[in-house]
Amino acid sequence: MRIGIIVFPGSNCDRDLGYVMGDILGAQVNYIWHKATSLEGVDAVMLPGGFSFGDYLRSGAIARFSPIMEAVQNHAEKGKLVLGICNGFQILCESNLLPGALLHNISQRFICRNTFIAPAQFSSPLTRYLEPKAYSIPIAHGEGRYHASEETLHELEANHQILFRYCNASGEITPDSNPNGSAHGIAGICNVRGNVMGMMPHPERAADNELGNTDGVMMLKGILQLVAERV
Repeated sequence: MRIGIIVFPGSNCDRDLGYVMGDILGAQVNYIWHKATSLEGVDAVMLPGGFSFGDYLRSGAIARFSPIMEAVQNHAEKGKLVLGICNGFQILCESNLLPGALLHNISQRFICRNTFIAPAQFSSPLTRYLEPKAYSIPIAHGEGRYHASEETLHELEANHQILFRYCNASGEITPDSNPNGSAHGIAGICNVRGNVMGMMPHPERAADNELGNTDGVMMLKGILQLVAERV
């Protein structure tokens, strides 16, 4: 199984993600520079966290025009898997591969800490092997507040496109457990087909025993399992 990780100027979680997918989960990892025009035949694509192009305009707004994004778009249109984490989520929204937008945190401050998220459905590659409980997953963002029109939010609910919500340690969805003010406490979504996914927390930062947290392993492993089934 070949996983393509797109590297933009300012990506800083690409190697973390590659370490988990390759060294821990055993996939073949291809790092693909944003100026490339081919995905090199990978089975799934991942857009990592970081600060693409320094986020000087709006997070992901410049990265959406990188040459590789046309190949990512074609990959998604074929029903193949695409995952964006943090800045990668922002890029997918800016590219209209996912609905909505990521705005400045309601606190107007960068937040870097552990948080809890709960799966909102169990049919996505990211959630299919999870249990209905709270998972401790780190966040590190300044623009992580998910926003969409009321119509879009209704469609996300109706089509079961919400993957994760912020919660407390007991799995309860409360206003106090929402670290950035995201609408409906949303921490991750997918498209209608379910093959394009974005999440703001970092599962790759919670996937190694040496870090004392492996809550993110089954989220990422679910992608590999689905790829294996399709192959």
